[in-house]
Amino acid sequence: MNAPLTPQQSARLAADPAGEGPLVSPWAADFPILARPVRKRRLAYLDNGATTQKPRAVIQAMEAFYEQSNANIHRGVHWLSQHATDLYEQARDRVRVLLNAPDSQDIVFTAGTTASINLVAQTWGQSLRPGDEILVTGMEHHSNIVPWQLLCARTGAVLRHARITDSGELDLDDFRAQLNPRTRLVGVAHVSNALGTVNPVAELVRLAHEAGALALVDGAQAVAHAPVDVQALDCDFYAFSGHKLYGPTGIGALYVRGSIMAGLPPWQGGGDMIRTVSFEGSTWADGPQRFEAGTPNIGGSIVMGAAIDYVLAIGLERIAAHEAALLAEATERMLELPGVRLVGTAAHKAGILSFLVDGIHPHDLGTILDTDGVAIRAGHHCAMPLMSRFGIPGTARASFALYNDGRDIDALVAGVRKAQKLFGVA
Repeated sequence: MNAPLTPQQSARLAADPAGEGPLVSPWAADFPILARPVRKRRLAYLDNGATTQKPRAVIQAMEAFYEQSNANIHRGVHWLSQHATDLYEQARDRVRVLLNAPDSQDIVFTAGTTASINLVAQTWGQSLRPGDEILVTGMEHHSNIVPWQLLCARTGAVLRHARITDSGELDLDDFRAQLNPRTRLVGVAHVSNALGTVNPVAELVRLAHEAGALALVDGAQAVAHAPVDVQALDCDFYAFSGHKLYGPTGIGALYVRGSIMAGLPPWQGGGDMIRTVSFEGSTWADGPQRFEAGTPNIGGSIVMGAAIDYVLAIGLERIAAHEAALLAEATERMLELPGVRLVGTAAHKAGILSFLVDGIHPHDLGTILDTDGVAIRAGHHCAMPLMSRFGIPGTARASFALYNDGRDIDALVAGVRKAQKLFGVA
């Protein structure tokens, strides 16, 4: 169930119950940075796959924490420490609600998706033996490749990957063929950060479990764009980052199935992850505290909770519909331009448009767009194996968020036309 709308959102939607049309965002005014001119132009921020901007509610939550609630947690008997602890644990429960996890004790706060995957590699991964296999897909972010490579180098396990089709979809037949009794874990992106492909995660998890493997999902590009239900997906691990969810950088979360968490060893030692300590040995705290050594990012966790409240108040179904309309319009208009080729044409995509323009390097295109205030990403998007699959060094990537609207698409298209004229390829 969605959280109640804020008064400002209710007022806007009351003025137009349809949501002000598919290509006008009723939420853009919530983001102060969008009012800032860039190079004397209106900012068209289309680099949301890298990080999202922050709504006023999130900025105010950060200020409020440090003004009114700052203290260390789980340690002090004084009121402020207990108050901060309550806020921190409430934020953990907000993550539970976002993911529909069974219990807030299934949620570990981490520094983000990368830290979450490394946590799994360095805890669960201790059980791997030579010849065991980890299976990922050919569209993974480096964060879901390199930790497994490091683990395999330490343990003698083998990293395998399933092929990608020409349209940027996972080759399910190859995925099935790669699964075997040696497969111990499957790691898969919910949404490709480079292509926008939405993977059939529930089916992949089912296949992994049938093969006797665990399943880890990289949800960095999913949680801000559509509802996520880890119980329906039946995954064993689900990782995401707060900064791609309109929250702060340096904070994220990892869902771990409760029965699995109980058997995982610690991955970092220090304060607050222990039950007892002596020079003869130590014992560990239960649940997520075992993996949150030292003073955690208390403020970041609490403010990420505020970001979750913000998106739930709007409704992730509403956000998904808005971004789908943006992607459809941008795709149609970009394909009308001569010399533009899309990279990633999967049937089921989220709000990411990767493309190439004949005769213009993506970095040059990004630089020219920037002169008109249009922010995109150009490069390999931390997915070099995927770029190699398509025989290209990188792409230009426009990625959408709830605050984008038709003006941003107009600016993108106009900027590409400008670049084509400057390079004489129009």
